[in-house]
Formats: sequence, C-alpha cells, structure tokens
Amino acid sequence: MKRRGVTVWFTGLSGAGKTTISKAVEQELRERKYLVEVLDGDIVRQNLTKGLGFSKEDRDENIRRIGFVAHLLTRNGVIVLVSAISPYQEIRQEVKSKIGDFIEVFVNAPLEVCEQRDVKGLYKKARSGEIKHFTGIDDPYEIPSDPDVECCTDLETETESVAKVWQKLQTSGYLD
Repeated sequence: MKRRGVTVWFTGLSGAGKTTISKAVEQELRERKYLVEVLDGDIVRQNLTKGLGFSKEDRDENIRRIGFVAHLLTRNGVIVLVSAISPYQEIRQEVKSKIGDFIEVFVNAPLEVCEQRDVKGLYKKARSGEIKHFTGIDDPYEIPSDPDVECCTDLETETESVAKVWQKLQTSGYLD
C-alpha cells in the first residue's frame, strides 16, 4: 500500500528551533519506516539555491525552489520536512497551494530568545550592521496567520513540540 506524502513546512525566525524539531520528527518517522526527506534551508542554500541573495525576490525564489522539490517528493509518497525561515506569508501560501498536502508549523520563539540561542553569532553580526537584510532585525518576518501547528519553543520542550507535529500528521491521515 502506497502511503500519502505530505510537506511539513517549519517556519520561524533563525534560532527558533525549526531544524531541531524537524530532525526529531525525522528520527521518529524513520524508526517507523516512513519515507522521509528533510530540506533544511541552510543546506539547500549551499546547494540548490547557492546563487541567490537575501533580497525579497531572491528569498521568494529560494522558497519557490524548495517548494518545487518538496512537491515532487510529496506527490511520490514521501513525508517532506522543510525547515526554512520563509519570512513572507504570500510565498508560503503560494507554495502551500501548489503542494496541496501541506502542514504549516510555526516554530514560535521571541526574538530575544532566538538571539540568546544564536550559536552562529548571526544576530550579533546583524545588530552590528555586518549582515544586512537579516530576518527579524532589519528585514521582516510575517507571522503565519493560521498555522496548522504552533510550537512555542520558549515554553515547551522539544518532546512536546514533536508530539504536536506528530498528532497533526496522525489526525490528518498521513500516518498509519
């Protein structure tokens, strides 16, 4: 029996916990023998979208390309976990409408918390002006208007966040 594919799109500020939660969900899925692929924004930028910058147009194109790959995998029965800041509501909606089987997960953490977690020092560089167009500092992040799941990573554990995503996958019919 072929399983239904779905794209689970984790969006939020840098340092909110998108990658952490998506990797934990991936591990759970692999242990249960589901077909799963992770498209992490940082890794995609190094490979698929290397030539793109951080203007709004380039960010939108980055998300379109990630969405295209996610759509191909989803329609072939793969559970795709996308972990990308994807700051603009309009492009997230465009990708969602093209993919169809789509769960939007807002990984919510206050800017101050994300700055405290900043292992790469990106917020510090953005605050000093060394990095321009940094989401949350001098570029906007548009909070999802109606996400399917919201994980408040400053208030809940990783396990609690993963359980929310897992429950949504179950109730939506993507898990046996």
